[in-house]
Amino acid sequence: MLKACLNGGRSRDDHPAVPVTPAELAADAARCAALGVAAVHVHPRDASGAESLRPAVIADALTAIRAAQPGLPVGVSTGAWIEPDPADRVAAVRAWSVLPDFASVNAHEPGAEAVAAALHERGVLVEVGLWTLDAVTAYQGWRVPVGRILVECMAEEVPVALADAGRILAATAVGEATSAAGPPVLLHAEGPATWAVLAEAVSRGLHTRIGMEDTFLLPDGARASGNAALVTAALAAGAR
Repeated sequence: MLKACLNGGRSRDDHPAVPVTPAELAADAARCAALGVAAVHVHPRDASGAESLRPAVIADALTAIRAAQPGLPVGVSTGAWIEPDPADRVAAVRAWSVLPDFASVNAHEPGAEAVAAALHERGVLVEVGLWTLDAVTAYQGWRVPVGRILVECMAEEVPVALADAGRILAATAVGEATSAAGPPVLLHAEGPATWAVLAEAVSRGLHTRIGMEDTFLLPDGARASGNAALVTAALAAGAR
């Protein structure tokens, strides 16, 4: 599976093509789906442009994307930077009037298992984000079912990011996208290591992702015009 991560914490000050509004997210999601992505991951924003977990903000983004591209799975983040208090994150999930198909939960964040449990209770597939070996240990103590593992390499140096990927994958005892050892795995990086780690995911047969949340640059170092250009490059690199 190739997933498109459309905006993350980026703003139009970072790149003019970053989608922010529900309409912009919907248009970008449709463009990426037409190219062949299997899902999109978005960070909905309120009227001020701030990331938000509020029910109305989540509903507006999901409704717009689903109207533009019916049937395309859509996921959101529950990162602690959006709502620092774990209890408030749980309350937000329980109050959502429109549900995403999946949502990511970073295992290293305080209250992560409770947030995952709230998502599971509502029928939302949980993606557990594993950034470090300590996060793997924390996740392995969870009692909440997980639908997908996100191995997320945050180091900027390519050799470090690739080494981190190998260590985290080994610690989860998973080597393939669909392994009997556990949930499917999606491997990706952010920043300068994005394309090297995407190539590693392709070589291992793992799911991966690409988009303006992770990088603005194409494999040759040129600045991408937008998410569609990044997806096209990822497909050319073998991601499916």
